[in-house]
Amino acid sequence: MFAYLNRAAATGGTISRRAATGLAIAATLVVLTACGQGFSPSTGLGTDTGTDAGAIGTGSIKIGLLLPLTATGNAGSTAKALQNAAELALSEIPSADIQLVPLDTKGTPDGASVAAQTAVASGVKLIIGPLFAAEVNAVAPITKAARIPVLAFSSDANVASQGVYLLSFLPETDVSRIVSYAAREGKRSFAALLPQNAYGSIVEAALQQSVAASGGRVVTIVRYDTGAEAMKAAVGQLAQVAGGASPQADAVLIPEGAAVLPALTADLANAKISSRQVQFLGSGQWNDEAVWRLAGLNGGWFPGPDPAGWQAFIQKYRGRYGVVPPRNATLSYDAVTLAAALARIGGTNGFTDQTLTNPDGFSGVDGIFRFQPNGTNQRGLAILEVEGGSAKIRQPAPNSFRAGG
Repeated sequence: MFAYLNRAAATGGTISRRAATGLAIAATLVVLTACGQGFSPSTGLGTDTGTDAGAIGTGSIKIGLLLPLTATGNAGSTAKALQNAAELALSEIPSADIQLVPLDTKGTPDGASVAAQTAVASGVKLIIGPLFAAEVNAVAPITKAARIPVLAFSSDANVASQGVYLLSFLPETDVSRIVSYAAREGKRSFAALLPQNAYGSIVEAALQQSVAASGGRVVTIVRYDTGAEAMKAAVGQLAQVAGGASPQADAVLIPEGAAVLPALTADLANAKISSRQVQFLGSGQWNDEAVWRLAGLNGGWFPGPDPAGWQAFIQKYRGRYGVVPPRNATLSYDAVTLAAALARIGGTNGFTDQTLTNPDGFSGVDGIFRFQPNGTNQRGLAILEVEGGSAKIRQPAPNSFRAGG
């Protein structure tokens, strides 16, 4: 499901003059699928783009879809899933006046640069993708010179800028949401166990800022290198403030995923740090059934979208392609649905910075989101709690940024 959230856009420009009526029917744009018409990829192929994939759809407005289609390993499989999700979205809006032009970035900056140049030369009005931060950096100068906005999938806020908007889930958003919620629940003293890498540095900066904004204090931040001994030593250091009968910290942030958490939770248990003493806090990486099955995290809180949207998306995707998609496939689906909605309202003038940074935002599979003028995004996330192998909603996601989301 997808829609605009506001009732009118800002004044000025072609899109704004049409917004009063266009946005009033925005809810129906979600259900352009309700007409029940189908879409066949074979009949939707357009002219050859010079890549392995042909264009998808027959609309008059071209949208570049930059993905590492021929990259090896997980990158290539993720690219295929993102393309599938884009195709699925377009299949549900058969009246959309857009045509997706898949272009292979090969998973490299050079490949992304060539793909962007090809997209610009072919007359695209918007680019969806690429996937990796280095690719986004390579694409940005080309698209900005051509005044073509980008909806990228990287989660590195450093590559965002005006005209280059990130649709991904950002670590900064996760930290802000979970810290502000924990503070409202009475947590005032925070500790964190973070990896010694770029992600850990981003989380650390976001934690310091969010805790200060919430009126709390950071008791300690412990960083660890990869390896069992390094993690064990870090947990031992954390135990000095988060262990024992009277811990100095009210909450401990552990923003890792299923690959690392089994070892960390075992070390925490051995160090006598448990969720009965301090509140464990996670990130979006906890939104994984493998994490929920870790007994040591029972009672832990983490931010994430309402699971209902994801479950509905899984059913649609599996019904079409026979497999469960990777979690980030919803990003491509929402990007295409957004492009179709903006094209419906504004035509070729529908992809302006003013329109994309609408402060009331949009609603997609994973709930509400909005783009900031600096290219980052905000999302309305729920707070979930790990409970016996599952996750239950502790606080629902907001349905409006006006309501404080």
